[in-house]
Amino acid sequence: MTNLSTDWAQAWINNCAAAAHEHREELIELDRVIGDSDHGENVDRGFRAVVGAVTDETTADGPTVAEVLKLTAKTLMSTVGGASGPLLGTAFLRAAKAAGTGDLDAPTTASIIEAALEGITTRGKAAEGEKTMVDAWAPAARAARHAADAGHNPAEVLRAAAEAAAEGAEATVPMVATKGRASYLGERSVGHKDPGAASTALFIAAAADAAETAGQET
Repeated sequence: MTNLSTDWAQAWINNCAAAAHEHREELIELDRVIGDSDHGENVDRGFRAVVGAVTDETTADGPTVAEVLKLTAKTLMSTVGGASGPLLGTAFLRAAKAAGTGDLDAPTTASIIEAALEGITTRGKAAEGEKTMVDAWAPAARAARHAADAGHNPAEVLRAAAEAAAEGAEATVPMVATKGRASYLGERSVGHKDPGAASTALFIAAAADAAETAGQET
């Protein structure tokens, strides 16, 4: 498996947009129960805008992975409402910085997930166990680093992260929300998956899918 290139980054964004659109109603329903009902609509709109922005910026030379992620960050911040825009925007911005100037090897792939997590926890002042998207990003970052340290390739690093994120999202169901609007519900938030964690699992899976497809094409 070769390192992850700009083609992977663009495929990741396209996959995110497809996942956000496909699961729009599901995310809206999750957010209706414990939030503002707008998470699905916001991420759907945001990633559709990102796809357009990335397409518009494509040149003969092509942007770097970092440039794709930075443009994603800027577009999400300007188009996604609520808390998700700043949080996701910061995640992609930190990931862009961690990506460096070239293609991504396995350790750098793990670094972008870790950087995204660090951006979210810093911006949102959130920690694991509070029933937020951090509960998906944090296990994803740990799994990614473990896979990279074990010598796995970038696609395998992302698949490990995606599986951990999905488990993390499911683990929010029995939690009591102590952060954000869901915290207003207290014990009534128990039994519902956090929408931000759910969408995080979708977006990291989108990255893994893009990497695996890129590997099949090489």
